Amino acid sequence: MSASTKVFVHGNPETSAIWSLLVAELQKRGETKIVLLTPPGFGAPTPTGWGGTMREYRDWLITELSAIDGEIDLVGHDWGAGHVLGVLSERPDIVRTWATDCAGLLHADYQWHDMAQGWQAPELGEQMVAGMVAMPDEQFVDAFSGLGMTREIAADVKSHINDEMARCILALYRDAAQPAMVAVGKQFVAAKPKNGLVIIAEEDHFAGDERTMTEVANSVGADTAKLSGVGHWWMCQQPAVAADMLMKHWA
Repeated sequence: MSASTKVFVHGNPETSAIWSLLVAELQKRGETKIVLLTPPGFGAPTPTGWGGTMREYRDWLITELSAIDGEIDLVGHDWGAGHVLGVLSERPDIVRTWATDCAGLLHADYQWHDMAQGWQAPELGEQMVAGMVAMPDEQFVDAFSGLGMTREIAADVKSHINDEMARCILALYRDAAQPAMVAVGKQFVAAKPKNGLVIIAEEDHFAGDERTMTEVANSVGADTAKLSGVGHWWMCQQPAVAADMLMKHWA
């Protein structure tokens, strides 16, 4: 156990409930200084005038991290990983260590997945997020528990899906349309954040493949850890394995 604060940032469409099983495993291993940060619109209220851009989320996270005393071990998932990588591009000094999945977002070859391209499209994006808001709870739970969340976690997430989250989804993905992520990638490599870990979930194909994520890791001298037999919600599917992975990284 280290004295640093472990900080976790989730993505879309999610709440901090996705970390609950992993947090329980870390607590078993003696970690007590754990902070779960909730991005505005994704389980937390949005400030007045919130535009939902990448820069706004990056600056929000910098402000949250700056308010934490002592050293920080930062972990990001999905768009939480995107926010973390954006922060490291601007302030590589702000954390002791960092770990994210979805590092392929920053690769020069990255193309947004089909759902993201749908959200980025005028009119179609509005229809898609409206459908998610209107989706019956049980249908949502069935769908997302089938993708790797537990039913309890999926139910918590669905309880926070509303029109404001829908607005933030569209704003964020549209702001991140290429070549925006390529530009962040170049800044990230130039910043050379130290003590990194790129998490490669074997069955997660939303943000690059093993090659692109490994190349992003290598570009800044970060380690990689491959999790076999799990997808996008690896922290729900194999929380004990994930806890061991992070404990090793932090040590």
